[in-house]
Amino acid sequence: MSEALNIAYAAIDRDNAEQSAHTRRRFVGGAAAAVGSMGLLSLVNNDQAHAQMLANDATTILNVAATAEVLATIVNTVGPEKLKPRTVNRRGRRVADKRRLDKVTYRNVRAAAREELIHHDVLASLGAKSLTKKIWVPNAVFKSPKGLLTTLEAGDQIFINAYLIGTTVFANAGKGKEARFTGEFMGTEAVHRALARQSLGKLGNDRVFMKYTFTQIGDAVKLLQDAGFGFGAKGSAPGRFYDFDEVRKRTPSVGRTRVNTLKPV
Repeated sequence: MSEALNIAYAAIDRDNAEQSAHTRRRFVGGAAAAVGSMGLLSLVNNDQAHAQMLANDATTILNVAATAEVLATIVNTVGPEKLKPRTVNRRGRRVADKRRLDKVTYRNVRAAAREELIHHDVLASLGAKSLTKKIWVPNAVFKSPKGLLTTLEAGDQIFINAYLIGTTVFANAGKGKEARFTGEFMGTEAVHRALARQSLGKLGNDRVFMKYTFTQIGDAVKLLQDAGFGFGAKGSAPGRFYDFDEVRKRTPSVGRTRVNTLKPV
């Protein structure tokens, strides 16, 4: 039995100390059945998954996170360049071209580009080294607003999960500074995901808890590769390479995006 279940059952037993031993056992048994029927047993009793999470190396987590931010900076910078809002003539009047980003989404994605670049630079200051700065991006990502926004929604979910791993591992290792950074970065990625969903016509604030589905930081890279991205090598989908050091020169500035760059204390 996992430590989490032991603690839960001990609390139930303690809170019902005035009851007979038989009654207390019945309460504990009922709680166990409820946990199992709700599908929660795999969450609180998955010692293997917990061990896997703790086995993540802190340096690897930082390096993978920096690599993810390289990719995110490129996608959020190039996407608005290729899908910049414009108007077209429709029966004698100018209307927004739906094949391009709308003005609000355009601003949001450009702001995200600057934030992802700042994330990368902060991680680098903590000793992170990106695995590569040469990223293969599928052509479909920049083909349409839907392609870009769908990619951002999926990618930001992967980043959220990765930063949750980092926060847990750093906290358990007593690395409060790193845990706080990854926690704050996760919050920003959740905002990016919500805005992408909203621009897709979906409910932005659709979660009470951020989704957490993998516990190995290397899975973040695999999931991105499965989506067609390549890290220093061609990806599985038609596309082209983008160089981070070249793209970052064009990433929208703080002044143009008006992002809040207040540093944590």
